[in-house]
Amino acid sequence: MSALGVQDVLAAIESGLSDWRKLAQPLVARFRSADAVSAAEFAAAVTREAAAFRYEIPDIRLGPGCVDVTLYTVHAESGRRQVTDEELDRARAISALAKEYGLRAVPGEVTQIELVLDAPSVAASGPFWAALLTGDPGNTPVLDTIFDPTNRVPSTWFQRTEIQPAPRQRWHVDLWLAPEAADGRIAAALAAGGTVFEDSHAPSYTVLADPDGNRVCVCTAFGRT
Repeated sequence: MSALGVQDVLAAIESGLSDWRKLAQPLVARFRSADAVSAAEFAAAVTREAAAFRYEIPDIRLGPGCVDVTLYTVHAESGRRQVTDEELDRARAISALAKEYGLRAVPGEVTQIELVLDAPSVAASGPFWAALLTGDPGNTPVLDTIFDPTNRVPSTWFQRTEIQPAPRQRWHVDLWLAPEAADGRIAAALAAGGTVFEDSHAPSYTVLADPDGNRVCVCTAFGRT
């Protein structure tokens, strides 16, 4: 299946997938549960359904009072993580299971952290960070991003730059949020001492700086293709 564009995914969310949000690569939902047993039963039901239809088991994470479900397809040739029509169909089925098990969607709480490194050469730096972060230098960057196959650590995106003299900030965090949550999170960060470094690309991304000048990008799927 071919990857859907960001606008196609956003249109699907608007037309009936309100439990879900598009983040950097995947489609993500968070469901609140009244107790740990119902959360675990829901997670088991999602797993059984995936196995019955011979889908890949989605990334399901149980936390205190919540279950996070992440959907994506790994492209057979490029290795990129992408959203296809299959993810949309699975998202609808998972939302139905959530209702069946008494869970409540809280899409504004979804979050994804992506580490970003300014790098003039992905080929030179990629194997080092793949070995360090995932334990296997064979998990080399897929074009420009390292993915841990078991999702233990955030993805690492290599932002191509020219060779620059040190010192300079070369690492930063991309914080992906549900679009409706971004303004509130930015306001909270500003109230806590941060500043807006650059916002001409908002709501796609807004660059903030902490009191020491360290930068972070607050990202949403809005304004992207």
